[in-house]
Amino acid sequence: MSWQSITARDNPNLQRLRKLAQDGGAYRKLGGLWLEGDHLARAAVQRGVRPALALITDGAAADEALRALADAAPKVLVVSPALFKTVSGLESPAQIGFELALPPQPRIEAQADSVVLDRLQDAGNVGTVLRSAAALGFRQVLALKGTAALWSPKVLRAGMGAHFGLRLVEGLSVEDLDALKVPLLATSSHSDALLHEADLPNPCAWVMGHEGQGVAEALMRRCALRIGIPQPGGEESLNVASAASICLYESARRRLVGR
Repeated sequence: MSWQSITARDNPNLQRLRKLAQDGGAYRKLGGLWLEGDHLARAAVQRGVRPALALITDGAAADEALRALADAAPKVLVVSPALFKTVSGLESPAQIGFELALPPQPRIEAQADSVVLDRLQDAGNVGTVLRSAAALGFRQVLALKGTAALWSPKVLRAGMGAHFGLRLVEGLSVEDLDALKVPLLATSSHSDALLHEADLPNPCAWVMGHEGQGVAEALMRRCALRIGIPQPGGEESLNVASAASICLYESARRRLVGR
């Protein structure tokens, strides 16, 4: 383990971290991830992830807990708050961050309870869906092409550590879902049944569609059920992340009560 003070803005390590922090798709080219803040950093370490590099401000390095967290990395760079700010993608930068190696993309697990993301655009929505999936026992998330980059800094922040408990597969086509051998379920205003009345298969894969366009017709045709969420308040539709949480909860609830 080595600690090194950095003062130059053009240090090669800082240049790399800057790209990872500020370009949502840079992880695909550089093979690394930027985690900013002690919450995300701890979530990764608690899941057994070993960071490649830690970046910490000189002030935070004097904090015993943050210093111990930084020690999880084999290499620690210490910078001023002003220099840390040049790396951060946040308006109010944290005081510590990790670089991780990008995990290898796994194969689709055919029988896993899953969530399928069909071109969700908003990083906050994607991260929230991942968080709900992890909390409610859906351990596999499959993202079709056009979905916000799963490992981008914005999605990582919104996921609040959920990434490290999930099997994440992205860049998929509709045809790639042939590898999934569980029924697909989609929410739709043109439903076969309402959520509380539907006979939900277990395991299953919930399909969540584009915020404006919904689930693509080619994908909808593959779904075993179209399910409506009752909305007695009269709103036209729900936010996709809210809809996902409701559907995943109902599946999880039924597993717990055995029906």
